[in-house]
Amino acid sequence: MRLPGEEESGGMGPAVIYMVIGVSAFVLITLFLVFQNNERKSSGSEYLKEVQKQQEEEATLELVEEQQEEEARPKLRAEDLDFWDMYPVEGEEAEAAGEENDSSKTTGGKSTYAEKAEKEREEQRQKEEEVRNDPATDGKHTLITNRNGEEEWVLISPYLTKNTIDFTKIEEKAGLKRYMENGRDTSYVGVDISKHTGKVNFTSMKAAGVDYVMIRLGSRGYSTGQISLDENFKENIEGAIEAEMDIGVYFYSQAVSPEEAIQEANFVIQNLEPYRAHVKYPVAFDMEFVSNDKSRIEGLSREDKTTVTATFAEGIKAAGYVPMIYGGKEWLIKEIDLAKLQDYDVWLSQEADIPDYPYLYTMWQYDTNSVLNGIDGGADLNICFVNYSER
Repeated sequence: MRLPGEEESGGMGPAVIYMVIGVSAFVLITLFLVFQNNERKSSGSEYLKEVQKQQEEEATLELVEEQQEEEARPKLRAEDLDFWDMYPVEGEEAEAAGEENDSSKTTGGKSTYAEKAEKEREEQRQKEEEVRNDPATDGKHTLITNRNGEEEWVLISPYLTKNTIDFTKIEEKAGLKRYMENGRDTSYVGVDISKHTGKVNFTSMKAAGVDYVMIRLGSRGYSTGQISLDENFKENIEGAIEAEMDIGVYFYSQAVSPEEAIQEANFVIQNLEPYRAHVKYPVAFDMEFVSNDKSRIEGLSREDKTTVTATFAEGIKAAGYVPMIYGGKEWLIKEIDLAKLQDYDVWLSQEADIPDYPYLYTMWQYDTNSVLNGIDGGADLNICFVNYSER
């Protein structure tokens, strides 16, 4: 039973329930709208980032293209700018300008950067020209060692026949040089001998591979001027004949006139007469200075020595022998005029693996103190590129 004034409180009324439902729905809707708004903001931010990234990439690409275009353009050099003419020369350039007063007067006392650059280019061209004209590398000069030991570069004559020997074809066998072509020996081994060589065993020498001998026939005294026969000439030439070796001879000259040259040639011819049939190799003329002493020919000019040489050679040629001129590189190039002696063969004396004498020669003395069977002392070794026995 309810007391007066007391109301029922057993549950919520419909109005309250509807109100709670409305409020909850409102809250849910509000939360949904807030969430949607946040989603849109997030999507917008990502979109903006993507747009910004594309713009940055496009800007970078444009920058790279501009750099490539800049590199492709012709480079502007400092000397191409006219404004350099506005500035006076300072420092080292002023010092250089001081050395060029005449030029400065015509340019108002100023030197442009372009002029300095041109001067440097001209100096560089001059240096390059000097390198091209270096006698050691230009192929137009050959090095001579004079009697006093001084070296001198001498111009190679374009009028003389040049040496064409291919030294890659020279082989050394048993201590003797040979010229090999297509596996075949086309050269001849020789030895030159005199009384200074001592006693020679020609049979042993031939067995060692020697093909020919150049025997000193005689000489003229470098101080007395007297002509004499080599003390061992007769023994040497008869020994070579018995060993069936090819034979040539040489004469040491100190003639100071054409008349003395004729006298020497006649002396050689007279002493060769008994052996004429056996002398197949040349008769060589050996004129040279004396070491550590003064010789008769010291006062002769180059022209004088050339005349004496030609006179002797012509006398030998007239007698039916082959004349030859013996000498070292310095003698042949400096002391006589080869242009007037081109009709005669040359016997070069130069101790070297590869001689640098530029002109034609047919015989080469490459060693003057070698060991060889048949010779007790030092042997003078030669190689000949012509078979004179068949000429």
